[in-house]
Amino acid sequence: MRFGEFLKATVLLSAGTATLLAAVTVIGLSRDSDRTLLVFCAVWWIGAVLIGIWLGRRAATSPPIARLLATARTQTTLPELRPGTTIINRLWPLLLYAIVFSALGVFRPPVAAVTAGGAIIWALAWRRQERAVLAIEERDAARFYVDRTSPFQPIRLVRTPGFGGAFLRHPI
Repeated sequence: MRFGEFLKATVLLSAGTATLLAAVTVIGLSRDSDRTLLVFCAVWWIGAVLIGIWLGRRAATSPPIARLLATARTQTTLPELRPGTTIINRLWPLLLYAIVFSALGVFRPPVAAVTAGGAIIWALAWRRQERAVLAIEERDAARFYVDRTSPFQPIRLVRTPGFGGAFLRHPI
């Protein structure tokens, strides 16, 4: 799976997780009618949006992604492309986060409220990284793919030759 597409999927799944947790919170709030918690949620979610926008304001790659790109193993052939397996293999912590905190949020809405804010921050902080990776791929005439590793090992990338500048862009 191309690394830029993986980053885009990560942002979308994080936003989906935030939406799920916010929905669980709202359902819990409608059941309990707690005005204090309602005000807390509104303030925290607005704060989470502002924090996420602030963290994701740069158009350049973040230091962890820059390190990943710099340490990518060079290979002349395309790696095996299995996007579904790659997503599950690399994003299982996000899936676990969504399941555990949604289940807890059914009984304790503040838990879902706080963790929804965390997912909002994560999604907004990483929103520009896919474009930054695409710019590096175009500049270097290379493509980066997520290497197949154990789900418990750090992510690794494979660098393959590209076709030189002006890759097809997908509208966002």
